[in-house]
Amino acid sequence: MSTHIGAYSDQIAPYVLMPGDPYRARWIAETFLEDPVQFNDVRGMLGYTGTYAGVRVSVQGSGMGQPSLAIYAQELFADHDVQAIIRVGTCGALSERVSVRDVILGVAASTDSAMNVPRFRHVSYAPAADFDLLRIASDVAEEKLLPLVPGGLFSTDQFYDPDPAVTSTLAEYGVLGVDMEAAALYTLAAQFSRRALALCTVSDHLVTGQETSAHERQETFEDMIVVALESVVRLEGAPRS
Repeated sequence: MSTHIGAYSDQIAPYVLMPGDPYRARWIAETFLEDPVQFNDVRGMLGYTGTYAGVRVSVQGSGMGQPSLAIYAQELFADHDVQAIIRVGTCGALSERVSVRDVILGVAASTDSAMNVPRFRHVSYAPAADFDLLRIASDVAEEKLLPLVPGGLFSTDQFYDPDPAVTSTLAEYGVLGVDMEAAALYTLAAQFSRRALALCTVSDHLVTGQETSAHERQETFEDMIVVALESVVRLEGAPRS
């Protein structure tokens, strides 16, 4: 067992879906997985393992923000030998190229976090998604006619940004949405030579002012979950590139 995940390694699948909200983790497990079994409730951060289309899959909440996600991703990679994590979260849209409820396929993640400073010092490291997962998720969405838009994310440490001009500049440079976790996930996946991808459903729009309800954020967004799970099934049979 690790410090924040109260499970033995054989209780956790090689593939993990990771929402921020632990209640969304429970909803995913109960809605999409066959025979889900809860393996974690430490600090209320729920985790489950079941099967989808015959493939073992786990779902583990991460909490909000990069420091919280980094705890769970680090333990999953280092202590539980997880091979791939797909973040299934929400984001705010920065561009009119995307609409509320669209799913952003996070190709790369800019960040204002200082978490990577001890690792890279003066270098501005560019965290990016695993190419195979990007390709597979894009193919799944195209085949199922689901609204998935590839592009950059901005992983911020501040939910209430005191300087909105920064996000405007990022939008001018093609960044589609703002979340709080993807950059840390991509960095840790690179550290452990594992796969990672962030799928983020647009829950609110910083340009148009549209938004979803708390209930929708917790218990809907089926398109994103389907893309993630179908990607895991295809990844199970795909060779490492």
